[in-house]
Amino acid sequence: MTIKSFIPFILLLTTSVLFAGKTKVCPSCENQSIRTAIKSTPVGDTLIIEQGTYLESDLTIDKPITIIGINYPVIDGEEKSYIFNIISDSVTIKGLTLKNVGLSYTTDFAAIHTYNVKTFHFEDNRIYNAFFGFHIEKSKNGIIKNNTIIGSAITEYNSGNGIHLWHCSKIQILGNTIEKMRDGIYFEFVKNSIVQGNLSQKNVRYGLHFMFSDNNQYKNNHFEINGAGVAVMFSKNVIMENNTFRLNWGSASYGLLLKEINDAVILNNTFDQNTIGINADGTNRIIFKNNNFKNNGWAIRFLGACYGNNIIQNNFLQNALDISYKGSMNNNIFDKNYWSEYAGYDLDKDNIGDVPYRPVKLFSYVVNNTPETIILLRSLFVDIINFSEKVSPIFTPDNLKDFNPLMKPIQTND
Repeated sequence: MTIKSFIPFILLLTTSVLFAGKTKVCPSCENQSIRTAIKSTPVGDTLIIEQGTYLESDLTIDKPITIIGINYPVIDGEEKSYIFNIISDSVTIKGLTLKNVGLSYTTDFAAIHTYNVKTFHFEDNRIYNAFFGFHIEKSKNGIIKNNTIIGSAITEYNSGNGIHLWHCSKIQILGNTIEKMRDGIYFEFVKNSIVQGNLSQKNVRYGLHFMFSDNNQYKNNHFEINGAGVAVMFSKNVIMENNTFRLNWGSASYGLLLKEINDAVILNNTFDQNTIGINADGTNRIIFKNNNFKNNGWAIRFLGACYGNNIIQNNFLQNALDISYKGSMNNNIFDKNYWSEYAGYDLDKDNIGDVPYRPVKLFSYVVNNTPETIILLRSLFVDIINFSEKVSPIFTPDNLKDFNPLMKPIQTND
């Protein structure tokens, strides 16, 4: 036997051993029903679903098993109900195409739903036309990895979320692609979890939405062209690092909305071409560092009750308005940022401007009070009033200054 003919033989032998003794279902098999196959699969064993289309829904899994699809078999729920309803610990589902989940205004039907389970692993599945993609309730120690979720959401009221977690902990959401859902990823009462390496785009409302969820991280994600951007609300101890917020445009749209957030880190992110890069309201003790704000309407807009924030070593590049600010300084610090509109000088060549920079313009103050005036943004009149306020501040906070503006942009991971 030659080497070339021996290799396929070994692969065939390995596959046969791997699947030997496993429960199998296929259109031409004796067992053609996934529901029946689940019932006959022993605890801890593997169910193999071969390529084909299966018209089944509301498949309950009440024991620890692994389900593996070969060449992405299609399970069509015919818009009736859940596809998989999981009530057992230690369930794995890989390699399936799930489509046409039921739509309801009273029940959150999902392609995969869990309730009160410990340990699960859902990987490399393709979900289409889902009300909810994954709906995870009161569960922990789970992995949702490398799945594709493509919805058809047009309005909020009749659409669900791509990955929805409620009262969960220690969940890893890794490398998923989510499009055209209500919210791409939604957390409510979730803790000690991580969202990493996901693409969430073209969703009706938020690419990512946190509510009452503490001690979480989201890193290396890309949020683009979402209706209202990303919202992190009523949470604390959140790490937001190396994410991209891009092309979130609209009258109520943000790259990132912060509402009642405490003790968080926003590090090495890129905010590119958003109506507002970051909208901060009730935001306290946040570190904003090494972020790129470029080509946004507003880079950062601070509303009321923001205390003890550090805005340090960020790049503000060609934004229409860099900072919008209401109220007193409240121990917020702006230091060693690069401002593309800074026109100062550096006589001692230490890369720090010798003249402090005041990033809040009078026109920003005017727009906050009368939004319709935004149409005057590029007019000569605006340049004149901004210059007048810069010379003799009356309306804008005189003590809001970057005393050490950088002469060159900071090198970031952008």
